[in-house]
Amino acid sequence: MSDLQARFEQAQADSKQLTTRPDNSTLLKIYSLFKQASAGDVQGSRPGMTDFVNRAKWDAWAELKGKSSDEAKQAYIDLIESLKK
Repeated sequence: MSDLQARFEQAQADSKQLTTRPDNSTLLKIYSLFKQASAGDVQGSRPGMTDFVNRAKWDAWAELKGKSSDEAKQAYIDLIESLKK
């Protein structure tokens, strides 16, 4: 396992131990970076207008289209580290 992958997995564990819950905007960023790092570019069709939560998640993930898995992993790690302080 690469060092980046190990740090990504540690950041995932750390995200569950944050002392304060991040705001919704930050939660969307965490979600989208995780999805981009683990699944690549957004897949499937955009959820409908009445599905507010899943539509916001899909849109946040779609904004990262083209970002490599390694770039997304590093951004995820950096974001979780900044939230731990």
